[in-house]
Amino acid sequence: MEQAYALLDVKAVDPARRVFSGIASTPELDRSGDMVDPAGVTFRNPLPLLLHHDTKSPVGTVILTATPQGILFEATLPIVDEPGRFKDRVDEAWHSIKAGVITGVSIGHRILKDGVEHLKSGARKITKSEICELSLVTIPANANASIRLVKSLAAPRRPENAAMTIADQIITGETRRTANLARMTALLESADALTADQTKEYDTMQAENADLDARIPRLQALEKAQASAATPVPVRAMATPPTPTTRRIQVTSNLPPGTGFVRYCKAMLAARGNRMEAIEIAKEFIDTPEVELALRTAVNPATTSYTPWAGALVPGLQYFGSEFIDLLRPSTLLGRIPGLQPVPFNVKVPRQTADGTVAWVSEGAPKPVSALAFDTVSLGEYKMAQILVFTQELARNSSPRAEETFRRAMIASMQKFMDAQFIDPAVAQVAGKNPASITNGVTGIAATANPLVDIAALLNSFITAGIPINGVVLLMSESNAFILSNRRSAMGTPDFPSVSVTGGSVAGVPVITSSLCGTNIIAVVPQYILYADDGGVRIDVSQEASVQMVDNPAAPDATTVYRSFWQDNLIGLRAERFVAWIKAHANAVNMITGSAYVPNLAAADAPGGLGTARKS
Repeated sequence: MEQAYALLDVKAVDPARRVFSGIASTPELDRSGDMVDPAGVTFRNPLPLLLHHDTKSPVGTVILTATPQGILFEATLPIVDEPGRFKDRVDEAWHSIKAGVITGVSIGHRILKDGVEHLKSGARKITKSEICELSLVTIPANANASIRLVKSLAAPRRPENAAMTIADQIITGETRRTANLARMTALLESADALTADQTKEYDTMQAENADLDARIPRLQALEKAQASAATPVPVRAMATPPTPTTRRIQVTSNLPPGTGFVRYCKAMLAARGNRMEAIEIAKEFIDTPEVELALRTAVNPATTSYTPWAGALVPGLQYFGSEFIDLLRPSTLLGRIPGLQPVPFNVKVPRQTADGTVAWVSEGAPKPVSALAFDTVSLGEYKMAQILVFTQELARNSSPRAEETFRRAMIASMQKFMDAQFIDPAVAQVAGKNPASITNGVTGIAATANPLVDIAALLNSFITAGIPINGVVLLMSESNAFILSNRRSAMGTPDFPSVSVTGGSVAGVPVITSSLCGTNIIAVVPQYILYADDGGVRIDVSQEASVQMVDNPAAPDATTVYRSFWQDNLIGLRAERFVAWIKAHANAVNMITGSAYVPNLAAADAPGGLGTARKS
């Protein structure tokens, strides 16, 4: 037998008879991933009312009524005078309901043949079922219902001996009429002929409904008349109206950035790519419920060649991919250089390749006519991919340390590759595969022993090419930055006081450090560098693949060595990202090559210099 939960939405309570009514089930998706269709529900009244689905702990009886909006119920708890375990159990249940401690109900139902419809989201729609019992429970599975429950419990309660309002009388009457009708129908369907007691019960409820049919319209008319005759509450005039204030409450996660994306990947890894198993694993991540939501999203690919379109169909995964990119981008040169120009993929962008002619003109002389030179550049889609291999033991480990391992591994590998491809002079463009690095084809300036002279020559090269140097950025290795920070003049003052191994500036020119710069010091004018980035990551998982465990796989032949994930208890995580860049101006990048600078000892620090103590 299965259970489906709902809010204990009490509509009416009769304390004298211990009768209460409300909603037993709604066609909403619960936390178990099920939707119970009221149109397909069958039951035989009256049903047992249990406590926490314990068949050994009945506390009363219940009558159900099916409506398109849900299953209504009227429950009765007996008044037991004789002391004993049954009296204690029934009294405990009744007091728990009145005190608001028990806040939910749950139907125990049996799914009938062909009664399950599997939705694309991964949820189950129960189209045919038989309700066998109704239970009082403490935790409803419907999260949205819990919010309404809080509002309901927060409202002031009317004392039991206080007069009911018109609205309360209408609700009580309608609920009572519905319950009576359900009971009358059940009596007629239970047997061909009614017994004397059943006839008396039927006639009593029929007479009560006749009275309610006449009373409810009168109450509704009275409520309408009172509403039309009501006068607004006078507002007391204030000398100075208060200044309106807007308070905005925002809930933010204290988890490390990228945790949702990493947990998405972990769930897929641990489930070996099985989405339904991954959903069950994701339920353990109670502080990132969006992971389970993303896994439940139906993925309908539009085309294999246009990732932004297909990615847009998967808002959950796209969100996580963007979260990972937001975590990755600040660690790469592409994200650390300010002022780079973002453009879309496959869009032609005009660029100027030559300036016009301007000259002094004497009186009456003709003015020069010139033409500017332009061409267009377009950033095609280039795919960057990696396969990370983990053991199943690591994939199943849900500790924060394992998550940090995943996060560092994914960021470090992609960061190193992106930075190398972005600034390595040896990376040339390969049509349909990869863009050229921004330093490819740059001759550069050979380094001397004086870094200040070299940097000045580097900046002068932009001025000579007619490129403004405002916004220029210097890229260098941490070791070069360390050496520059320890260079001193003859008087012992630092030549580069604002430079450190983490970056800084040279005479106001920003410095960004990366070990991949090597012996080169690269100057970049960011506004002339175009880049395109789809802002997401595509993730695929496999446990059955056999791959070449090398970082430079070749076309397979007889000598190719493969490693089986299935045999070695491994899981592969494949990540793909679309990104590209190009120089909008051929001279937008220049560099110093072959730098071999060394820290110099100032005269004040040398033996016998100004800093040496002398004997008088």
